[in-house]
Parts: sequence; C-alpha cells; structure tokens
Amino acid sequence: MPEPLQGGAAEPGLLRLAQAVQDTGYAFVTPTPASHARVNARPGAAEAHDLRGVLGWSRLFQEHVVPPGVFAAMQAAGVLERHGTGWRSLVRLSTLDGCLFLHSAYPTTQADAVFFGPDTYRFASAILSHLECRTRPVRRAVDVGCGAGPGAILVARARPGAEVLAVDINHAALQFTQVNATLAGAAVIPLHSDLLSATEGVFDLIVANPPYLVDPGERAYRHGGGPLGAGLSLAILEAACPRLAPGGTLLLYTGAAIVEGMDPFWDAAKTCLRGTGLDWTYRELDPDVFGEELDTGPYASADRIAAVLLTVTQPG
Repeated sequence: MPEPLQGGAAEPGLLRLAQAVQDTGYAFVTPTPASHARVNARPGAAEAHDLRGVLGWSRLFQEHVVPPGVFAAMQAAGVLERHGTGWRSLVRLSTLDGCLFLHSAYPTTQADAVFFGPDTYRFASAILSHLECRTRPVRRAVDVGCGAGPGAILVARARPGAEVLAVDINHAALQFTQVNATLAGAAVIPLHSDLLSATEGVFDLIVANPPYLVDPGERAYRHGGGPLGAGLSLAILEAACPRLAPGGTLLLYTGAAIVEGMDPFWDAAKTCLRGTGLDWTYRELDPDVFGEELDTGPYASADRIAAVLLTVTQPG
C-alpha cells in the first residue's frame, strides 16, 4: 500500500471553512480565466457584495459581506489577505456534481496554484460517462496530476469499494484534495508522486487531466511542456499504458493544438500506441478552447486548440 499524504487527514482549518461555506448553500461554477477577467472588469464588480463574489469571483470585500461564521473560519484557516480597509480570499470554492471543491483564488499566478475551471467540468463529464457505461469492476483507480481532486473523488463516489489514489507533485493540490474528498465523503488516498512513480501494481482505471498549454512562467498547473504543450500528456500516456490491468482503461483528457488542419498530439500518441496491443479511441470534446492563446508566440501557427479525450483500454 502506498504511503498517503503525511498526516492522513484533511487540514482542519480548511475543512472547517469548506464545511461552513457548504452549510450556507453556496454554489459557483468557475469560468475560464478570460471570462473571469471580463466579468470582474464590469462596472461595480471590483468589490464583492455576497459570498459568491468573495469565494467565487475572488473580489475584494468588506467583513460584513461574509456570514460571521465563514469569516471566522477564513481567519482560522489563514486564507485572508488584507487590502486597504478590506480583504481578499486566497482560496476559491466551486461546485461540481453536487460536491464543493476548494482550490486557488483568481488569478492563479502562484507557482503552486491549483486550477479548477471549464476543463474540470468536461473532464468530470468524460469520467461519469465512462463509469455509466462500464461493465467491468473498478478495484483500483488513480487520478494522475489530481489538482483539487475532482477525478479521484468522482470515481470514489461512483465506485465506493475501490482503492482510489490521487497523485500530484504539488503539496497544495494534495491538501485541497484531502479536504475536498473528506467534504464529499469519498475514500481517496492523496499521494505525492511524479506521474505513477510512487505507485505500485496495475489499475483498472487511470484518469488524467494534465496541463496542456505552453506557459512562459512554466507554472506546474498550466505548463504542458513541449513545443505545443503536449509533453506531459504524452508522458502520462507512456507511463499509464503498461500499468493497465486486463480490461483496464486510461481516460486522458487534454488539449491538442491543431496546426494547418493537423493534430500533432494525436500523431505522437498513435506512434506511442502502435504495436502495444491496446485498443483506443480519440475524439474532440470541444473544437475551440483558450482561443486567447492563439495570440501568443507558441501558437502563432495554430488554427485552434481543441479539448480532446483519448481512451486507451487493455483487452481483457
């Protein structure tokens, strides 16, 4: 059995904060950073007037805007940052599939920021669709590069008898994952691991939603590596394929830069998969995401960036 996150329990201050927010009936769907910036730039949107403005839109706020119990929990958790006469939260909370997820505040400029956004919702939909159709049992599963833990948590809730690992190199991500799993009542084991290096054995289900953009600051949550951001996705593919149990499946949700109508990521993935005896399917889930990246140097020759799902299965 791999060694779980040191301490083995959710950070109590963050957990109490998430529970206090959950008790208010709070709900928020996180948009793309570009949409977030546009909404916050509207007249009157600089300062929060409710809890969604504080913990969803990451706006400056005055103490009276937040329920007293939530404000006290934010203080105890150490997630308040003073701004003049007001405050700003260092964390956000988003809702997905009836669960509440704690993650980094906007803008996610820190090197160890934990991202959550529209990709997360598409990734979750792909996992749930697979589990609805899957007839084989899931005894062991792992979420590679788990971030805030949505992949692992959704699998653990749908297959409560499975051993579900959530692996990441970011300690902040593992902390958030533990809080979010506890809040959701999901049995998840957070584990510090570079891809699957700290894990043992084979898995019935491997899920991954890696960063896939070229980030000049090379922030871990965003930078995929390689000339078009596909480096980490290909590394996950290579690491995961030998670790699939008979009948096991890899769900790799990522982005692919399309250049002059061609998909270099898919070409590289097919090269990796040929001769393995594995079955696979590949499809675009959204033909055009992060369009603002096309204005940057790495994507000067790209037509678009597509959100794609590569499904790889070890025949039973």
